[in-house]
Amino acid sequence: MPENTKTYLLIINDSPYGNERPYNALRLALNLAKRSEASVRVFLIGDGVNCAIAGQKTPEGYYNIERMLKSVTRRGEVAT
Repeated sequence: MPENTKTYLLIINDSPYGNERPYNALRLALNLAKRSEASVRVFLIGDGVNCAIAGQKTPEGYYNIERMLKSVTRRGEVAT
């Protein structure tokens, strides 16, 4: 890692749907991961682990958390 790299850790502990916290955390992670000087890690704990379940039906009016999480995985790190 270059010397000027900043590392960001986002912890998601809320279920994927029902509130906007996981969505906002993943949106922030995706935007940070686009920066060349940033290293992004997302840690799923508690109900946040449900964000990693594949094939969930996205409720009407919500963003697809699974798709967002896959995008973060391609650019950063995700751990449960």
